[in-house]
Amino acid sequence: MMKYEVIVVGGGHAGIEAAHATAKIGHETLLITGNIRNIGDMPCNPSIGGTSKGVIVREVDALGGLMGKIADKSLLQMKMLNGSKGPAVQCLRSQADKEKYPANMQNALLNQEHLTLKEGLVEEIITSQNKIQGVVLEDGTEIFCESLILTTGTYLKSNILRGSESTEEGPHGERRSNHLSDDLKSKGFKIIRLKTGTPPRLDANTIDYSKLKEELVDDVKYSFSHDEEARYEVSKQEKCYLVYTNELTHEIIKANLKKSAMYGGYVSGVGPRYCPSIEDKIVKFKDKEKHILFLEPQSMEKGSKYYGALYLQGFSTSMPRDVQEEMVHSLVGLENAKILEYAYAIEYDAIDPLQVKPSLESKIIENLFTAGQINGTSGYEEAAGQGIIAGINASLKLKNKEPLILKRNEAYIGVLIDDLVTKGTIEPYRMLTSRAEYRLILRHDNADLRLRDYGYEVGLISKEAKERLDFKRKEIKRIKKSIQKEKIKKECLVDIIDNARTMSIYELIKRPLVDMDVLLKVVPTFKDVDKEILEEVIIDVKYEGYIEKTYRDAEKLLRMESKQIPADIDYDKVQNLATEARQKLKSVRPLTIAQASRISGVNPADISILLVYLKKEYGKNE
Repeated sequence: MMKYEVIVVGGGHAGIEAAHATAKIGHETLLITGNIRNIGDMPCNPSIGGTSKGVIVREVDALGGLMGKIADKSLLQMKMLNGSKGPAVQCLRSQADKEKYPANMQNALLNQEHLTLKEGLVEEIITSQNKIQGVVLEDGTEIFCESLILTTGTYLKSNILRGSESTEEGPHGERRSNHLSDDLKSKGFKIIRLKTGTPPRLDANTIDYSKLKEELVDDVKYSFSHDEEARYEVSKQEKCYLVYTNELTHEIIKANLKKSAMYGGYVSGVGPRYCPSIEDKIVKFKDKEKHILFLEPQSMEKGSKYYGALYLQGFSTSMPRDVQEEMVHSLVGLENAKILEYAYAIEYDAIDPLQVKPSLESKIIENLFTAGQINGTSGYEEAAGQGIIAGINASLKLKNKEPLILKRNEAYIGVLIDDLVTKGTIEPYRMLTSRAEYRLILRHDNADLRLRDYGYEVGLISKEAKERLDFKRKEIKRIKKSIQKEKIKKECLVDIIDNARTMSIYELIKRPLVDMDVLLKVVPTFKDVDKEILEEVIIDVKYEGYIEKTYRDAEKLLRMESKQIPADIDYDKVQNLATEARQKLKSVRPLTIAQASRISGVNPADISILLVYLKKEYGKNE
């Protein structure tokens, strides 16, 4: 009989982080995937990071995950998005090599102790008294485990759609899982149908670049990893180009709208609101004369199937092939472009995330965890963030320890999971900066300060990395204390700031136009300070008032989070609750008053009634 402590189903970005986490902690782990060569595959855009997503990658790295390190090893280009704006919205985005990224990821997993990889399709889960026991493969093989993590991506009953053409397969023509979602449904899970899509891929040699605008890269080196320095040369980054739709493009789309899978009625799944197809953009934003697109390289590895192929970011569509030809050729610079792979929409099954706990353990079956697109999310980064949390919590459950539940003021990952399990979703969920109410303290630069201690406690971060973190904290504290006292003479500031006078370094940093470059000019000793440490000091001082207010607001949240709701509460006995609130509370089963207050349909009056009931029946203070 084959038995493992943990089985992970799926080799996408969620499955990778989950399997890596449990194996690195020391649990004998089996990763089952349809095709080992597709582990770490990037079926959609050839990038890691982006707005808000870049912070998630840093958070995964801070916790001890793989995504950031592998992205750094595989990049073609790296940019800091929103670099001219405040630190709360700055995020890294890398163009990743679609050949090297999965190869590097597969190599990392193949060399991970306690981890076994196996090809196969899981079609059924084995349970006993609502507790996980194992899985059944397509060929009837039974494999047993103590904990199971499902990270099935877009493979549950997936259909590829181009116009009226529908093919029962997963991304890249891979075989889909035909029975697992039915098995989950038979065991009490509510199944939802979702849709996402990709743009066409183009032959790089058929583009007229003279008509396009090159997207400029930063002249500064960055890395997702907190442990390794950037290893690329700024001047040797691969080029990306800007493309724009035009009136002809829009006319072609409008004339053929009913031929698209989405508008022709061939799609049953719900698509992502914040990552719409190009036909969706044309319909919903009629006032827009043009939409920006990006031509992005996929791989520079000669011999790779992706070599010489460009990804037309922003041009996702489910139109038939012949219409796609017209659409692409209407774009300036792409008049003679050869389509190497036609765009498509893909619909697939997922579970209602309201049936998942904040730990990512199922409410239906004990020791069954879910992560990634099966929970209703979209994006590699959201999947990785869930994957590492599912892996950590599967491990903690095996050790009879309390789960790691990241709060909304601690991580974007915490916001992501809380949104899913509290509010649910009827469309592929995408992480946005605006979803994080405490984004000023959930920054790219401080992910290690926020989360690395957790990674160390669970066994994913080394002692050496923890010591570096402790040193960083001490240095930040020391410098912040010293700059209160150290003065800069007036004559050193006359040519730098208006109304110059002798002032402390602390006062100088508060000035709006004073950045790191200015400080390095007037404070020579700062040249010996680690750049990350100095950056942290500058942000903490410059935004001190705003940061303090954010922490005060977060403290209110923490007080609400500490007010737990008993698991056995009978909401039917709570008198005067609004009908909708009662229904939502019974469905979500929130763990705390704070979580209850975030449920759509539960109003402040309902929370007040609930607090009174808890105090009366359970002796809990409000």
